[in-house]
Formats: sequence, C-alpha cells, structure tokens
Amino acid sequence: MKRIKLPAHIAIIMDGNGRWAKRRFRPRAYGHRMGVQNMFKICGHAFNLGVRIVTVFALSAENLSRPKEEVDELFELFRSYFSKKKERMYELNVKICVLGDISVLPADIQESIGEIERATAHLTSGLLNICVNYGARQEVVRAVNKAVALGRFVDENSLESLFYTGGLPDPDLIIRTGGEIRLSNFLLYQAAYSELYFSGKMWPEFSKRDLEKAIENYSARDRRYGNVREE
Repeated sequence: MKRIKLPAHIAIIMDGNGRWAKRRFRPRAYGHRMGVQNMFKICGHAFNLGVRIVTVFALSAENLSRPKEEVDELFELFRSYFSKKKERMYELNVKICVLGDISVLPADIQESIGEIERATAHLTSGLLNICVNYGARQEVVRAVNKAVALGRFVDENSLESLFYTGGLPDPDLIIRTGGEIRLSNFLLYQAAYSELYFSGKMWPEFSKRDLEKAIENYSARDRRYGNVREE
C-alpha cells in the first residue's frame, strides 16, 4: 500500500456474518465462526500496517436478546477462542482487552477473558479491544452512575475516564461492513469526530485489500474537527 495518512485507532462493526452464511445455505453459527477467523486476519493486517489500536464489536448488549440457541452458539465460539484457541490470539502479539459488561457471561468465559488479558498485558505491539456485551448508551449510563457514586460533577475529560475506553484515544476511523449505514449503539460518545466508512461486503468476505481501501479513503479526507482551514 502506498504511503498514506494512517489512522492510529480503527474501530470495526463486523456485520453480516449471519446473512453471509444464509446466502450459502449454512447455519448462522458457521457465519459467526468464519467472522471470528476473519477478525484475526484483518486485525493482524491492520497492526502490520502500523495501526496501533483496533476495537471490534464482537457482541452487542442487544445481541443477547437473540434466540437462546444463537446466543449459546456465540458463547461456545467465545469458549473456543478465549480458552481452546488462545494461540490464535497470541499470534497477534498485541495486548488484548475485553470491553463491556462481562458479568452476565458464563463464569468459565469470564475466567478465560481474565486469563487472556493477563497473559497479553505486557505486549506492546498494539492493542486489540474486543467489545463483548457492549452498548454505548449503557456505557454512558454506567459512567454517570459511577460519577454519582463518587459524589462528583464531571467534565468531558473526567467523564471519558469512566468509560470502558478510558485513557484511550477516540477512533479515527470506524468501519462497518454488511451494507447497513448506522452505528448501532457502538462507541457513540467516542465517535463524535470519527470518520465513517461503510462497506457493502459481509464481514467474512471483507479482505485485507478492503481494509486498505478504507484506510486510503480515510487518508484522503480533510479532518477539520469543526474548524475552518485557511485556503
């Protein structure tokens, strides 16, 4: 890829796994498995390009209201990668953090998440945030309640410190696959000045070259943050 302005932080809404599988007359669980495999491939490529932080939307708070069979299949997928296939996560050689309310997850998955986070805490090649049972509105409410419990007023900086993403830079670029054009309760506060890129491709078919195209598109944009740039 030619020299371009590289985003430091990319966030990805990995949409379209189930629809991709359905078009191939396969169960939705197959699409989710292929989606996780593609997550490692695309995130690895992002880090190889020089991106420092990647945040992926793996499971929304709303996803837990899906049919029990599908939710159970998603839990099994988490078990597979957080426990049985830890080496796939270690291959990225980056620090891994799970963002969201994991208290509702099965105890064994919570334990595996803690193990992965501890085992990768010393890695400095990059940061992969995996959002699990995450919702942006829920995150804001959680932060406000924490501020109330501390008995203090907040400004922008102190409120941001109470988010799951506290201490991290906001995403420069948010990519959504699957053809939908919305944020779906993902990083709403942090996305205030993020550049948005929407792809019609389903997530399992989103390629390394597609990622490069999204970054090239980002690089060509003029980010003014509400200011007027002198001609």
